This record gives sequence, structure tokens and C-alpha cells, in this order.
Amino acid sequence: MVVPVPPPPLLASHVAVRAAASAISHGRRVLLNGDHPPQVAALGRGDWVKLICGASFEDAADVRNLSLVYTLAGVDCIDCAADASVVGAVNEGIEVAASIVPTVQRPWLMISVNDDCRDLHFRKAEFDPDDCPLDCSKPCEKVCPADAISLKHSMVDGERTLSDPLRGKYEGGVITERCYGCGRCLPVCPYDRIRAVSYVRDPTMTAELLKRDDVDAIEIHTTGKGTDMFNTLWDNLSGSINNVKLVAVSLPDIGESTVDLMNTIYTIMEPHFKGYNLWQLDGRPMSGDIGRGATRETVSFAAHVASMSERPPGFYQLAGGTNSYTVDYLKKAGLFQSSNWNSGTATSEMASSHQALIGGIAYGGYARKIVGRVLRKIPEQFGRVHIEDHPDHLLEALQEAMSLVGPVKGYIPSHSKPFMKQVDRQ
Repeated sequence: MVVPVPPPPLLASHVAVRAAASAISHGRRVLLNGDHPPQVAALGRGDWVKLICGASFEDAADVRNLSLVYTLAGVDCIDCAADASVVGAVNEGIEVAASIVPTVQRPWLMISVNDDCRDLHFRKAEFDPDDCPLDCSKPCEKVCPADAISLKHSMVDGERTLSDPLRGKYEGGVITERCYGCGRCLPVCPYDRIRAVSYVRDPTMTAELLKRDDVDAIEIHTTGKGTDMFNTLWDNLSGSINNVKLVAVSLPDIGESTVDLMNTIYTIMEPHFKGYNLWQLDGRPMSGDIGRGATRETVSFAAHVASMSERPPGFYQLAGGTNSYTVDYLKKAGLFQSSNWNSGTATSEMASSHQALIGGIAYGGYARKIVGRVLRKIPEQFGRVHIEDHPDHLLEALQEAMSLVGPVKGYIPSHSKPFMKQVDRQ
């Protein structure tokens, strides 16, 4: 008989975490009428928030901590790589969050796959550190937002080469599990030694993941360059696709033909899927951590799709370039939690016709950045970090996550971080 592992003791600072997360729960809006799950109700209201861990980001330790923090902050979904170990890390983070705050809502777990190796989300940087000249200033290391490149001088004849930087060689290179394919290192290499290696997720392994009880949704990334490969992937997944509650399709803005592409994809999916469907409008992929300008493209994309009357049924969600400015840009465009009176929700009808035109926002690079800078404060001597073992850092990370999730969920206003400071830490 397996004895359940008891939850960790509620440390003093965890009391503050529990108080903050409980306030989030109390501040949640009334769910839509009917039998729809709370995640679907959030899409209907327009306050759905998804954490994107990264379709190619496979650092299980970071994924676990991100999932823990953003579960406490109240996200509705956590999107991760279609890899069993990464799925396990997400679920562990969710479970630890629930052990600290038992009333926390479990977010849906979504896995991301692609139908085409040309999709930028499914590639890794690669180079041989032996090819790197020792006088290189290592701009690749500096520009990487994921800390996925590490170059260090090796030892030669038992002597460190730091005293003579032109002796010896570099060792290290790309930390594969941390690279998520943003491509920022490619143009900055002064010797043009870095290349991108693309890949497609194995549909057989994906089908097996969809059969797990702890996988709730799937996202299929498509490049917009036709639908033949989407059709092939959909056929490969048809035997297990109805095990999940929601199917999302992530696609770029391809101009006036975008809605035609979406309608064709919907025609492929609709006869074989009985759950909810969602369209992820990917404005400027993997750029949310850059700054204010990055979010304009995804809001522009949303405005473009919203203006088209022939768009297919389903929920709509923003991604690509999303950050702390996205809510304000949506408000300026008149798209934040505004109702759409005409669109349905695919094969599962909502109880209310007042469905939000834009169901929510997915945060990726920016969400990882603001929590990641807290994780990096934990001293290296602790090794593989469990953030709940460092409650002051957990509290700080939760504050950062709440500052991003709160304006969408409505429990704090835009560009405001006073919420956690109001919580009694004693």
C-alpha cells in the first residue's frame, strides 16, 4: 500500500501566500450559468489567462516552479512541451500549489505540438564551442533570454586559461532543454557559427500523452502555409483527440487569407471533435519580454480578425508579444472583455450569447522573465531549487505573477503591484 506523502508544513511566509491566493479566489467573478467548467467560463467572460512554459522549453525544474507560482496566481491553463517529463513537472508544480493553498483552482494542462517543421516554436539553437574563437565577446550568451547558452574557458595542461584568454578552448554551448527557439542568438554571432535545428513532435507520442488523465488540452501550431500537414496530423491524433476538453490552434497573421485558413482548419476538425475549440492569434512569436512595442502586433492581429464577419466558431485568445502592456492596448482597441453577439463556441455552445470576442491572453516569454529573475536570486548552492523551500522568494515571485494575471482577472488594476504589499506577512 502506498502511503500518501504529507504536504509540506505551512511556513510563516506561506501564510502570506495563502492569504493572497485566497483573496484571488474570493475576487473571482461569478461563473456563467450552465455546466461549463470554470476555465470555459473564463473564456466566455474574456478573463482567461494561460501560462506558456514554451513549446520547446524542457527544463523540468523551471517548468515546475513556474507552474507552482502561476497556479497560485490564478491562471486557467498551463501550456507546455509535449514531453512526458515536462508534463510531470507541470503537474508537480500544480500539486505543490494545492498543498499550500488547498482552495486553489487547478489549471488545465495543455501540450503543444506542430504540424510543420518550419514553425519557429519548434527549433533549437546549436553550435560547436570548439569553433568559437577565444577572443569572442560571446554576444550569444548575453542576448539569450532563457540563459540557455553557457561558454567557459577550459583548462589546458592543468593551468587555467583565464590568465591567457587566447590559450585553450571554450566548453559548453547551448543548454538544449532551456533553448526554446527564439532565434535571437542567430544574427548576433560575429562568426556566423550558430544554426537553428527544427523538428516536429512525434504524433504517436502525442497521442499517448492525450490519453493521460492529467492532460486536458492540446495546442496545434500551424504556419499558415496550407492545411495538408494539419490534416495529416489531425488524422494521426483522431483516435485520442476526444480525451481532451479543448483543442487550440495557434496561427500567425497571414493577411486577408487568415480567416479562410481558419475556416478550412475548422472544417477538418469539426466532424471528429466534441469539445471546445480555441484560436490562438500569434502576433509576434516569442517577443513579449522585449517591451511595449512587441504587443502591438498581436492586438492588431486581434482587431483584424474581429473585423471579419466570416470568422469560424470558437474562442479567441492572444499570444505572441504579450506582456504587461497588452491589457491597456486591448482596452484602447475596444477589445478587452467586449462582447461578441454572433460567434458560437464550436461544438459546445455557451449558455450565454454575451461571449467575449477575445477570450483571454496567453503570456510566455514575459511571464517566464518576471518570475525567472526571482528564481535567479536563490543562491546556486541550493542546487535544483524548489521555490516553496524559499518562502520569501515564493512570495516575491507570486507578487510578480499576480501583477501580470491580476489585470486580466480583475483583482488588481493595470500596471499596479500594491496587492501583495497589503497582505499581512505575520
